[in-house]
Amino acid sequence: MEEISWNNKLNHMYTKHILPNGLRVILAPMANTETITALFLVGTGSKYETKNISGISHFLEHLAFKGTKKRPRPKDITLEIDAVGGEINAFTSQEHTGYYIKANFAHAELALDIISDIALNSVFPTAEIEKERGVIIEEINMYEDLPMQKVAMLWDEILYGNQPAGWPILGQKEIIKNMARPEIINYWQNQYNAKNGLVILAGNLSKIKEPKKIVEKYFKNINRDNGQKKLPVKEKQQAPQALIFQKETDQTHLIIGFKGGSLQNEATRRPLNILSAMLGGYMSSRLVQEIREKRGLAYYVGSVASFTTDTGFIAARAGVPNNKAKEAVNLILKEFKKIKEGKFNAKEINMAKNNLIGQLSLNLESSDAIAGFLGEQELLQNKILTPEQIFGKIKAIEETELKQTAKKIFASQKLNLALIGPFKEKEEFKKLLKI
Repeated sequence: MEEISWNNKLNHMYTKHILPNGLRVILAPMANTETITALFLVGTGSKYETKNISGISHFLEHLAFKGTKKRPRPKDITLEIDAVGGEINAFTSQEHTGYYIKANFAHAELALDIISDIALNSVFPTAEIEKERGVIIEEINMYEDLPMQKVAMLWDEILYGNQPAGWPILGQKEIIKNMARPEIINYWQNQYNAKNGLVILAGNLSKIKEPKKIVEKYFKNINRDNGQKKLPVKEKQQAPQALIFQKETDQTHLIIGFKGGSLQNEATRRPLNILSAMLGGYMSSRLVQEIREKRGLAYYVGSVASFTTDTGFIAARAGVPNNKAKEAVNLILKEFKKIKEGKFNAKEINMAKNNLIGQLSLNLESSDAIAGFLGEQELLQNKILTPEQIFGKIKAIEETELKQTAKKIFASQKLNLALIGPFKEKEEFKKLLKI
């Protein structure tokens, strides 16, 4: 067992346990809150899929709410949570799937009961599977009609192509239409196992005398077999790439940036987070000032640095007038070039660092945020850093490290552009892609 305290004033701490069946449990008692969050994470997502079952992780996440042996109807699950004013939801990413309930602390055991029930005891009624196919297809249609969401899917596609990292998490309509119940059950039984799973209980734990034993009670029957591992991502890019999706939109939506970094590569990841903040992480950042404030070209513009266990990128994104799309691309590239050339100073660096530290502090004020913060680190990185440790690492990044990282990552051969707008040819945009 491991116990860490990271803020004595707020009495935040966590303890990590491993149950006899191998399932990891993290308990994070919090003072001054009336809530409890029960979160079950499992290390599987779209990167673990093959082409013939692309989208199965997300489909399974939906189907877990469609009935269990104890709660045979979907309504039976939601009624219990609604009756206590709680929240229940789930999510799927490339590398993990999560189910959580947030409720008043008096209902902590109920939350664990329901979360374990839907994750481990779902029965996947055939009629519900057929209905949910339509729900998933309409979800896909919705994102296809939302350019801000669609361009993010195009971004993954241009970065990684025809491999799991480049496929949409939601899957494709034809595959969803034909996915068979035995395939879904087989994937669930293989991937939802003790070695792959993690339970986090965060918040006011005062109503549970022995929380570890309560978790063990509800998760004792989790499968112990090993699941399917994900294949490594293949990186092939040697020149700038552009993917243009022609659509009659009122606004051009674009993402432009560079491959680089991963959760495991901390020496690159942390400098990229600082550079991203500097570029477009807040209202006084470079991209916001140059594109929105000075020229009025965008309502939304900013940057993001995003990382998985084996992939990563830093990119700018914006929605701009169709007739100003090339100008916006050039303006972003101009700022990229300045960063590559090391044209930033200590004051700007300190502001970016302080912004990252401040944002993380703000984001860790609720039980669900604490559960996610602890759980995702443990699941994806096999270690947990406290906020203070992360703050220290951010502060310790030197200007020379930022310049070295920028010079390495901000390279034309790593440059990519995904764009949605009323454009037929990509070559006119591809010609712009150099710094």
